Amino acid sequence: MKKVLIFLAIIVVLFGGMAFLNYAQNADKLKDNPYGTNNLKQSTIDLIGDPLYDNIILPDDLEEKLANKEDVTVYFFSPECVHCQATTPIIDPMTEDMGIDLVKYNILEFEQGWDDYAIEATPTIIHFKDGEEYKRITGAQDEKVFKDFFTETVAAK
Repeated sequence: MKKVLIFLAIIVVLFGGMAFLNYAQNADKLKDNPYGTNNLKQSTIDLIGDPLYDNIILPDDLEEKLANKEDVTVYFFSPECVHCQATTPIIDPMTEDMGIDLVKYNILEFEQGWDDYAIEATPTIIHFKDGEEYKRITGAQDEKVFKDFFTETVAAK
């Protein structure tokens, strides 16, 4: 019986140590996060510091740009969406090479985006021209489809 108690104590200490390390890592990532809050889901916390997700736009900032009738291209994504996880490594370097400022809107954290921008699925990319929706592309696509979308919609200004 004594051995079982010792074994259980070791397991409790190990799990406690793992929980503390996870908490410490999350706290470090949350220090300078672009979301303006520390109340984030773990899948979002895991993306903080990833250069593929470094151009986050907050809902108020997007609303302000649209109210000012600015052109803006927005990538609506969820960190938990497998299609987004496959799409981001394709479109992020592509838009960077094309000189397109693609801002990223995390729809998992800012759920009002579903209704505000009539998002039906992720990933969705919307190009707003003069503050109004001009064109959108939804779902996982081939690289050529994204390239054509950006070329015809954004880069052809």
